Amino acid sequence: MSNVLAIPEVGKSISSVNQYIAVVNRFPRLDTEEERTLALRLHRENDLEAAKKLILANLRFVVPIARGYLGYGLPLADLIQEGNIGLMKAVKRFDPSVGVRLISFAVHWIRAEIHEFILRNWRIVKVATTKAQRKLFFNLRKAKKRLNWLSQNEAEALASDLGVKVETVREMEKRMNGSDMAFDPAVGEEAEADHHLAPAHYLSGEVENDPAYQLERNEWSRLEHAQLSRALAGLDERSRDILRSRWLEEKKMTLHQLAEKYGVSAERIRQLEKSALKKLKKAMSEVA
Repeated sequence: MSNVLAIPEVGKSISSVNQYIAVVNRFPRLDTEEERTLALRLHRENDLEAAKKLILANLRFVVPIARGYLGYGLPLADLIQEGNIGLMKAVKRFDPSVGVRLISFAVHWIRAEIHEFILRNWRIVKVATTKAQRKLFFNLRKAKKRLNWLSQNEAEALASDLGVKVETVREMEKRMNGSDMAFDPAVGEEAEADHHLAPAHYLSGEVENDPAYQLERNEWSRLEHAQLSRALAGLDERSRDILRSRWLEEKKMTLHQLAEKYGVSAERIRQLEKSALKKLKKAMSEVA
């Protein structure tokens, strides 16, 4: 959302939050009778001019409410805009016959709109999806007095107040304390140690049809095959035959069959096989 705030009465956008606050504070307040008269005109005659006057007179009250949500790391201008949307919805639903001031009625709608905005934008991965989770989310933020985890007593008290299970409180706490991570962050002095944990290193993409990927895979396979051939050629004939018979042939020979073929013990064949595999491993590591 843009950080630019617009006021219909001014006729132009305001780029500074301080300028916006100064402007909305200049709109005259309405006394009880003026507010009631305007609300009746809107309610009975659908008078849009009356609605505009009600909104403009109450914009000043949205600012302190929005400021109360700055701890979520979202721009104040965006919070104010969302609160203004809530105010507009409240004006539309306001019934002057109830006998309360508009702002008292509108506070619920202003907060509800800001809450929705925070839940949509606070994290890439949504921490709350149900109505109960949303209620818990905001109460948990308010209840946590320290930066560390809630104690068991605190968690139980909060669960009791909200009518949820302690496990639900703990689950929401884990979601809120989990940090976001860029898909492929730049490596810096502080982040270098955890760079390999970035999702780009373990989330696979659909690269199988990428020509560059296929070329790299084919080239790598060719290099490995060539290195394996050179490594096998570097072995003596007996060791090469043992590996071929034990690992490369379709019908593999046992240690005892090879022992009988070369007139040695099965243990000696195993030792020769182990030594040959060690040499192959060392040779193949040079291509990595």
